[in-house]
Amino acid sequence: MDVEIKEKENRRHVGRNLQRIRVYLGMKQEALAADLGVNQQVISKIEKQEEIEEGFLKRIAEVLGISEEVIKDFDVEKTIFNINHHNYKDANISEGATTYAIVQQINPLEKIVELYERLLKSEQDKIEILKKYMK
Repeated sequence: MDVEIKEKENRRHVGRNLQRIRVYLGMKQEALAADLGVNQQVISKIEKQEEIEEGFLKRIAEVLGISEEVIKDFDVEKTIFNINHHNYKDANISEGATTYAIVQQINPLEKIVELYERLLKSEQDKIEILKKYMK
């Protein structure tokens, strides 16, 4: 019974769920903050909150490329179980819909490539600005 209560509490801690998803994606707080136009301390604070304001949660979900429901209902144990035991093309969605959805929506490699492309673009922009000032 205690495990079930703890599991429900973990699922309801939206900030902790966000942190787990962000880490799973290999994204640093600084990168998420930059995408949202806030500083890293804001992300740190949000990840400690049990609830996240709906409008901001929607923005976060858009940046991460997932739905708000995935963040709200993220369950690590179900995700790991599904990764280890299911063929996703034939997965039974009824019990683990959230888990199935997150595995289908998050491709860490794509997110990493996207992050590096943004970082590269940022560095190229900085180089161009420096070249202009050197002339």
